[in-house]
Amino acid sequence: MKKILVIEDNLEVRENLVELLELSDYEVDSAENGRLGVKKALDFLPNLIICDVMMPEMDGFGVLKVLNKNAKLNHIPFIFLTAKAEKTDFRKGMGLGADDYLTKPYDDVELLEAVELRLKKSEKLASDFTSSEDGLQHFFSEAKAQKELENLSLDRELRSYNTKDEIYGEGQKARWLYYIIEGEVKLFQTNEYGKVLTTQLLKAGEFFGYFPLLTGEKYSSSAACVTDTSLRLIPEEDFKILLFNNKDFAAKFIEMIANKTIQTEQKLIDMAYSSVRKKVANALVSFANLGAKETSGNSLNITVSREDLATTAGTAKETLIRTLSDFKAEGLIQLQSNSIVIEDLEELKDLIA
Repeated sequence: MKKILVIEDNLEVRENLVELLELSDYEVDSAENGRLGVKKALDFLPNLIICDVMMPEMDGFGVLKVLNKNAKLNHIPFIFLTAKAEKTDFRKGMGLGADDYLTKPYDDVELLEAVELRLKKSEKLASDFTSSEDGLQHFFSEAKAQKELENLSLDRELRSYNTKDEIYGEGQKARWLYYIIEGEVKLFQTNEYGKVLTTQLLKAGEFFGYFPLLTGEKYSSSAACVTDTSLRLIPEEDFKILLFNNKDFAAKFIEMIANKTIQTEQKLIDMAYSSVRKKVANALVSFANLGAKETSGNSLNITVSREDLATTAGTAKETLIRTLSDFKAEGLIQLQSNSIVIEDLEELKDLIA
């Protein structure tokens, strides 16, 4: 049975809420002010909190701030209930991380629907969202912080690109958060002498293009397709609403960014200090992880140009070709016109270690 905590200073409203929720098969506890409500939350550990805004001792905004600082409580869905309907109060509550905002007098059906929706959303966001088109659509539709903003994501654009097509270039203004439906994408930078360095390789189920949206700066790198690719373009406004108003989404996205940053930093360290053999082996393994196709035996076929492989390894094309020839002579790979067959992936991984 799901547990709900009601924090409301008005006795009649509080008792009516408790009765309504208990009749709907929820286990309910209540508190008559914000300070007592925080204590009850720690003891009761509810699955959802309904809290009035204007209360003695500690108002609803104060309650939410305290809960957000507690690791045991900051994940609990939080619904504000208030007689005030001013837009500034609405924005303040959502900005602090509230999940919904209902005004008095509330409709019983509307309140129960909001409770059910937030409980379901919390359960779904507790597990990783799927790396599929359906998973993406479901994740964004369920994670909305407030009803008034539901329509922002309805017309997300789907675009298809061919191999080598540019998605965006250095210095362009950022407008979208990109999600890869299918295909492969590389992020790269070009120095003043025209040399290219690939910093990230991305595959289906991954996001990119988020840093400029957060900083308000232009793209510091370019993005292009390694293979034929389909992308979902998510509006900047939609992304920011979820990031700044939904603590579950923010935590998940920050974790993803942190992991990706660690990978990129390690790649740059390897480029700076590794041998050419290790750099090329690392690039081959990266493309194998991106989208290799199995052939006979344990062989893996990767479709990649020598140019893309060189920029990912951080070495000159001529040096790459010599190293690939050495790998071929050692029986690690086979070279074809538009692809490379990896004969011994484990041996390549051993070169990286």
